[in-house]
Amino acid sequence: MRIFNKELRLQDITIMYFTALAALMVILVASYQAPPNAVDVSSFKPSPSSPLPPLPMPFHVPLDPRGELQLAWNISYTNLEIYMELRTAELRHGVVLGMSDRGELTNADLVVLWESGTKSYFGDAWSDSEGHVSLDSQQDYELLEAKQRADGFYLLFKRPFSTCDPRDYLIEEGTVHIIYGFLDKPLASLEELNLSRIHTGVQRVLMLRPDMPSPTLPPDVETLDVVLPNVVIPTQETTYWCFINKLPDNLAKNHIVMYESVITPGNEAIVHHIEVFECAPDVSEVPPYSGSCDDKMKPRKLNFCRHVLAAWAMGAEAFYYPPDAGLAVGGPGASRFLRLEVHFHNPLLISGRHDSSGIRLHYTPSLRRYDAGIMELGLVYTPVMAIPPKQQTFYLSGYCTSKCTQTALPPDGIFIFASQLHTHLAGRGVRTVLVRGGKELEIVQEDQHFSTHYQTIRVLRKMVNVLPGDVLITKCTYNTEDRSKPTVGGFGIMEEMCVNYVHYYPRTQLELCKSHVDPGYLQKYFSFINRFHGNDQCVCGEVDVTEQYSQLHWDDFTGEVLDSLYNTAPISMHCNQSTARLFPGEWEEQTIPAVASILEKPRYPCEGGAVPSS
Repeated sequence: MRIFNKELRLQDITIMYFTALAALMVILVASYQAPPNAVDVSSFKPSPSSPLPPLPMPFHVPLDPRGELQLAWNISYTNLEIYMELRTAELRHGVVLGMSDRGELTNADLVVLWESGTKSYFGDAWSDSEGHVSLDSQQDYELLEAKQRADGFYLLFKRPFSTCDPRDYLIEEGTVHIIYGFLDKPLASLEELNLSRIHTGVQRVLMLRPDMPSPTLPPDVETLDVVLPNVVIPTQETTYWCFINKLPDNLAKNHIVMYESVITPGNEAIVHHIEVFECAPDVSEVPPYSGSCDDKMKPRKLNFCRHVLAAWAMGAEAFYYPPDAGLAVGGPGASRFLRLEVHFHNPLLISGRHDSSGIRLHYTPSLRRYDAGIMELGLVYTPVMAIPPKQQTFYLSGYCTSKCTQTALPPDGIFIFASQLHTHLAGRGVRTVLVRGGKELEIVQEDQHFSTHYQTIRVLRKMVNVLPGDVLITKCTYNTEDRSKPTVGGFGIMEEMCVNYVHYYPRTQLELCKSHVDPGYLQKYFSFINRFHGNDQCVCGEVDVTEQYSQLHWDDFTGEVLDSLYNTAPISMHCNQSTARLFPGEWEEQTIPAVASILEKPRYPCEGGAVPSS
């Protein structure tokens, strides 16, 4: 068989060559065609049917430790949509922004801007259980604008709170864990991307905020900066720095009506959160201190400075008190000392950086109608409440009973306008609910993506009126899968808390309304579990509760019986006055409040419901 024909002309060979070349080009073009569903950013033009939101965006946060990637956003409660603006100082080959349950790179809802080598694309994507990325068949992120400006490249896009796409994150009240990443090379296909192989990070924000204008401050308002004294930020990833501030001598009673953060320029991506604590009024003198809050040599009296006065976390705005109320500061019987606590997050170990960040208090001598107060709800800091080891989900609840509110609240009750949720490292969710007549009436505050690394005072979208006889239940969710021993309640970071510091007015003498399981019934539990596991030599009552928990054989049965005990056994109530004394009455062996009707979670329109407006 002859492959070549001697009679073949040069013209025929030329035609065959160019035909083959054209076929090859078609194959190459087909292999690099625009991915389905993605937007070609190179030729993108804004749609006139999608008007841009008002700019600048009211909420913003730096994402990476250097501040090269900035996220800003705005909210439309009318359309149940969120507008996001992502600015990157240097685009390189693309950027990833996403949301996941707790900041994981796996099973995340993503929006990706990537370069193929010749063009740039924008698309709604998701990651699987191994971090591999795929374009979503349902594109719920709508690109509004892509523009290069003098200070970086800007992407403006929007998406609904809820898309009813199982691969998309539901944006709701509480903490949102934002993940981000930078692409270091072009991608011929988005499926080449694995999030575990690029530079990534996580940031936490409160994305949904109350839709209300900032009130006007009174003309006689004065300011007091509670700030660090130009300290050098330590060259370590995490530092909690404490500094004792003294109020001006002879400060008369004033009302704090607003406070805001004061961040040293250049440190916006390192100062993670700030808290100001008031020292106990009966502590006449607190020694000066500026150093690590974890230093074992710090003055012992710092432990008496635990009353939260103000709290700010990265991305939070200024905090305003309601027009009829203010937080009292100064005056007879008030503490003269404040403890400032600043959390530095410095994963890049940047050295030589000075900082004078803190909180600016705005206060007025023109007292408002009501003093605002802060009340602790939840569980008492005690080891009698414990979480078994190896638990994916375990719940603890603290109660403020009808007997306590009937005893301590005025006839018209109180109005809760803000709260600060608090757990330690095992905490995953916190929910405080108002119960009236055995029915859940309102959710005071809820965060089912809670992180102890992001704690700030949160303004309620609607004030909650608590009347005498009402019940407040604070329920916390924990995860101890990484722990081999039980986690008991206490002040240590590896111990646990379940607290909601609610801000309310008018101030009452009720400072603390918390509970714990009755100690006598807990001892019955220890005795029963030891006998069940064949241990007749129970040391119940001979050693402390923490040791008794550690000596138990922890299996599923031990944990299930403990859960049953917490949900059925009588409780000890701490219905405490501001003097730390109990209100008169019998508070031991109280029955757990009964709840016959549970509030249903609101549904979005795509789920067949309609969430309430702001």
